[in-house]
Amino acid sequence: LWSLNGTLIDLGNDYRRHMSGGSLIISDLDKDQDTGVYQCTAFNAWGSILGRRASLQFAYLDNFKTQSARSAVNVREGQGVVLLCGPPAHSGELTFAWIFNEYPYFVQQDSRRFISQETGSLYIAKVERSDVGNYTCVVNNSVTREKVLSSPTPLVLRSDGVMGEYEPKIEVHFSDSVPAAKESVVKLECFALGNPVPEISWRRTSGIPFPSKVKMKNSNAVLEIPNFQQEDAGTYECMAENRRGKNAARGRISFHAKPHWLQTMADTALSIQENLFWECKANGKPKPSYSWLKNGEQVSAEGRVQIENGALSIATVNLSDSGVYQCVAENKHGIIYSRAQLMVLASPPSFSRSPLKALLKARSGSQVTLECKPQASPPAISLWKKGNEILQRTERITLLSNGTLMIANVTRRDAASYTCVAKNQFGTASTTGRLIVTEPTRITVRPTNMEIIVGESIVLPCQIACDPALDVSFSWAFNGQLIDFQRDSNHFERVGGSISGDLMIRNIQLNHGGKYICIVDTDVESLSTSAILVVKGPPGPPDKVAVDEITDSTAQLSWTLGRDNGSPITGYIIQARTPFTVGWQAVDTVPEMVNGNTLTATVVGLNAWVEYEFRVVARNVVGLGEPSPSSAKTRTEDTIPDTAPTDVGGGGGTKSELVITWEPVAEELQNGEGFGYIIAFRPVGTVTWTRSVISTPGAAPYVFRNDTIPPFSPFDVKVGAYNNRGEGPFSSIATVYSAEEVPSMAPKRVWTRSVSAVQIEVIWEAVPTISERVLGYEVVYWEDDTKPETVGKVRISGNYTLVNITGLRANTVYYLCVAAFNTAGPGPQSAPINATTKKPPPDRAPLNIQWTMIGSTLTMQWDAVVAMETESRVTGYLVLLKRQRNNDINVILINKTTVELSLLGNDNYLIQIKAMSEGGEGVGSEPIHIHKLSEFTFVSYASLHSPCDH
Repeated sequence: LWSLNGTLIDLGNDYRRHMSGGSLIISDLDKDQDTGVYQCTAFNAWGSILGRRASLQFAYLDNFKTQSARSAVNVREGQGVVLLCGPPAHSGELTFAWIFNEYPYFVQQDSRRFISQETGSLYIAKVERSDVGNYTCVVNNSVTREKVLSSPTPLVLRSDGVMGEYEPKIEVHFSDSVPAAKESVVKLECFALGNPVPEISWRRTSGIPFPSKVKMKNSNAVLEIPNFQQEDAGTYECMAENRRGKNAARGRISFHAKPHWLQTMADTALSIQENLFWECKANGKPKPSYSWLKNGEQVSAEGRVQIENGALSIATVNLSDSGVYQCVAENKHGIIYSRAQLMVLASPPSFSRSPLKALLKARSGSQVTLECKPQASPPAISLWKKGNEILQRTERITLLSNGTLMIANVTRRDAASYTCVAKNQFGTASTTGRLIVTEPTRITVRPTNMEIIVGESIVLPCQIACDPALDVSFSWAFNGQLIDFQRDSNHFERVGGSISGDLMIRNIQLNHGGKYICIVDTDVESLSTSAILVVKGPPGPPDKVAVDEITDSTAQLSWTLGRDNGSPITGYIIQARTPFTVGWQAVDTVPEMVNGNTLTATVVGLNAWVEYEFRVVARNVVGLGEPSPSSAKTRTEDTIPDTAPTDVGGGGGTKSELVITWEPVAEELQNGEGFGYIIAFRPVGTVTWTRSVISTPGAAPYVFRNDTIPPFSPFDVKVGAYNNRGEGPFSSIATVYSAEEVPSMAPKRVWTRSVSAVQIEVIWEAVPTISERVLGYEVVYWEDDTKPETVGKVRISGNYTLVNITGLRANTVYYLCVAAFNTAGPGPQSAPINATTKKPPPDRAPLNIQWTMIGSTLTMQWDAVVAMETESRVTGYLVLLKRQRNNDINVILINKTTVELSLLGNDNYLIQIKAMSEGGEGVGSEPIHIHKLSEFTFVSYASLHSPCDH
């Protein structure tokens, strides 16, 4: 329901107003009919409440009453003046401006001119000749955007001289008392007339400086305080000053705030004849006043109802007091409402929500507590019966005032039906439960403290003997936390029957060591038993591995102890890594076996001048543990090389050269900087060595050149190593031959034969025995001397005198020559001869393949392939027959276009046909699939265009 100015709005007879979801919608707004205060009332079966008040006002701006010119204002030059605006009747916030002479020339505000947004008047502190003219006040309504203009006011200079200097006179100032609402924007205006033009300044009389949010505008004529708070309240002073004097205006800004709740009441249910006390508290400035509403109506203090500020009390409530109450706090800045429902209950006793359990169980010797909690308004009086006998207080039986029955040290004689009877003025009710007394539960098999190895499995037993009337459940706790068997199913599982709560732990890990508690819960008691499980595993990693001392081949290491994980550490293994190793390698130590009580060792057998990292692995009876973090990288000292180069050899090269090669010494064995090689050689049978030094550490053949070296002559050769520390050992002596001379004779009787479109066969006569060695022959071939990219070369080692050159172009002339070669290179070439490759085979497959299968005999025929002018003539056909069982391929060459084949009936075949020519094999037909056939199968098929699989 909605009301306007306290009168209910009749929506049924009002075409302009209607409701939608509780909201009031007004169309065709009317200033006279719709202005006022609106309030909503909401109601249901429990009561009604009032909503917040809302005020609806209409903004407007009337025209100035008279449009005739205003009287002229006569002033002397240098005098101050005030031009009044006098705004017309209006509603809504206004803003003001002034036009000078004609639109759009507006008066610009500065230290000399000021337009008050409070009064609308124009203030000129000191008139100048340029100010003479007509002034029109412009009034804007900020809500309606309407604008009206006053009639012009002429400003005229008097002719009786210039005004002399005078002290400031404050014409615009704020009130002595300015109320300001919390969080509002406060604007204070201050402007003075005077000659010279006064300067405006502001301060707080308390001396507290202005916070950064305070702004000065319009040449300090306006002080603006945004988001006004309690600390901004106080006395503010405006000072106007020129050289003739000063004047001040001051006023106090007081802090005002609408109410807000500090304490409200809550929904309450009381039994009839109980007392109600509600209190609500609100803060606000000024201090709010309170009133109370019941179902939207004012509550008056009389009789049972008392109101004191924000407190409402009702003595001995009755059903008529039920309803929805509102506490209202109000000051001139706002009004707030809080709401609560009062339900007054009057009902006979009922155990529907709290009946006794039909079956109650208790352990013999324990204390039993039976609660009697009926719902009743007013509260009921209760008594207990055992069977039909009313219970009386005894040494073991206690009857509490709240209806609870307690029986101490119960025995089987206490087993019976117990009834609680409750009664009030509206009726009587009862609830009954049967008590059975059970024997105590015993744990018969308990877990024991154990030690176990990581990765093993174990069962911790937990078995009981109990009264068959009891329901039993088992749970396990590990180190104080209940085990979640679903989440931890990888390791934990409950095993056993209804009287067994055994715990299986699979694949035990180190973190499974600790205290395990088996918890047995029955209807009447809870028991527990525990055991400590010690899990032993390989040791944890040692730590802080350090290299305390290092030489060219040894390192003194130390480390700190890691966890032994339940089993004493029996020893340590030292591992090392260098840039030249693949991963970590175990190293030799002194002592050879490092026992578990030792935290130092000397590593031996290291390479000199190599960067090492070390780590330590501990072991115990369970096994090897995780390795320690690695030590800092440390380089061994340098020393002379102790490793000689290997695989010394060589030979070859060109005339008058001795070529020596060797396997270089690995970088990790070079033992220091400045590494290189010493090459020593002598003719076999002589004594004196010739030495040469090479500073490269890598592999590079050494070539000694001297015209006196006879060809293919044997030399003793050895290679040693050196570095900045000195010379190391030499290799064993090897025999190396000097370079030999190329063969001096060319092969004779060279003959060629064109084999196919891509192949030429070359035959020659072997070179007779000459003084130079012949290791084989080299055939060079080319298409055209002007095309170097067509030159090819084929070498064949040994005494062979025939070679096939393949990969050639069809129908092309090639030139060929042959030379003998040895390590010095090829000798003279034979005279060139030429050969022409065959034309290419046809590039078409046989077509129209037809086949017939009778029993195991396959007959096939096809169209002949006819060569074109640029192709080799067809000389026959290849039939390729592939058995799928063993992948055997049979090749049949025929000179006709038909063939008869005998196939095995228990296999699948793949058949392909190609044309043959001097140029080689042609394009193969699409494969034909012949599947397993019975002995008496008859199948025929013709491929008219291109063969398909069958």
